[in-house]
Amino acid sequence: MSTLSIGGADCLSDCCLQVCQLFSTCVAFSLVADMGIGRGALGNWTLSIWCFCFAVTLIILMLQIWKLMSDFPSIRYKYSVTYACYAALLCLSASVIYSTTYVQFLPYGPYRDRAIAAIVFSCIAFLLYAVEVGVIWRVFWFSDVTCYVLTVPGLLKVLETFTACVIFAFISNTSLYHDQPALRWCVAVYTICFLQAAVVLVLNLGDCEYRLPIPFPIFQLGLTLLSVLLYASALVLWPLYQFDEKVGGQPQRSSDVNCSIMGDPNYYVCPWDQRLAVTVLTAINLLLYVADLVFWSCRVSVGTEDPPRGS
Repeated sequence: MSTLSIGGADCLSDCCLQVCQLFSTCVAFSLVADMGIGRGALGNWTLSIWCFCFAVTLIILMLQIWKLMSDFPSIRYKYSVTYACYAALLCLSASVIYSTTYVQFLPYGPYRDRAIAAIVFSCIAFLLYAVEVGVIWRVFWFSDVTCYVLTVPGLLKVLETFTACVIFAFISNTSLYHDQPALRWCVAVYTICFLQAAVVLVLNLGDCEYRLPIPFPIFQLGLTLLSVLLYASALVLWPLYQFDEKVGGQPQRSSDVNCSIMGDPNYYVCPWDQRLAVTVLTAINLLLYVADLVFWSCRVSVGTEDPPRGS
């Protein structure tokens, strides 16, 4: 059975990175948590990201300090790199969303300065998590144990689920879709495809993919094809019912009266902008699923299948 060779220097570098990650995320949410002014739904979402990253990183650091995972280095690094990938993407998205949907509307003064400082620390956290991914990738590169999230299909699955999470943040405003069955179908599509991708990730992280009754590439190909078809329907229906006047949509931003209410924190991102953002993200995720489909189609067509991996 293959094992990972992990030295004390690797563990020390991991701990140092995680301490810096804790500091950056802690400062980020501490700067904006008690500002005393409304943040809106997306502002609260970014604050939740920083809190989540801080909490999970703290748990991982404590486990490493107590050496509870020292006997399972392969499992430790698989889960660590998966979390680091998501944390890097989450901190990056939080930095972008918080700056574009919230900070730019704050008046010049101490509140704006604190918000900008929070963005800086969020960007630092993103870089630290990205460095951790690189460090762990180096460990796997010099071993004969593979990690799913460091492969092409694994990275695609991470990006697919991450994009879906951002979509969920934008559709947290239920008024965008609750009146139209077609739009509720789109929300169901986002949920179904997210769960499918999450199941694949869990199967791989648990080394259970080869216990399926059918070959894993066939299983992946079927799920990905279904996701492509579902997302294609969402890409047609969502913009149609959101922007076509014939079916009750609003083709122009000026036609949305809520977009003029910029003094209310709940409208830092007006509904029309949210509709447009979901449309763009739907197109991006469809492209990711198409790339995933091409990969697995090639894998199945040539009849290759990776042997069960060591752990």
